[in-house]
Amino acid sequence: MNTTVIAAGMVVKSMAGHDSGSYYAVMRVDNGYAYIADGKLRKVESPKKKNPLHLQKTSKVIDVTDITNKKLRTALAVLNREAENIAEESDWLV
Repeated sequence: MNTTVIAAGMVVKSMAGHDSGSYYAVMRVDNGYAYIADGKLRKVESPKKKNPLHLQKTSKVIDVTDITNKKLRTALAVLNREAENIAEESDWLV
């Protein structure tokens, strides 16, 4: 059982669903669900409702008060590029 506490501002990686492998910022937590956004597909104004069991916590934290979609995209772009590079490197090992 996953007992990881997820709070607003945390950067998480989606582990299930069509968006698995992507990084998101938790905008808020309500009624046991995390509402996540990436500023591109999921805007700050309409975050996606996600079960916290399907999210992997990272050590990164973003201040989500007064954040814009552009600032959120910029902050998450570095993590998404790193994930793509790791995936490409693992392809070379096979």
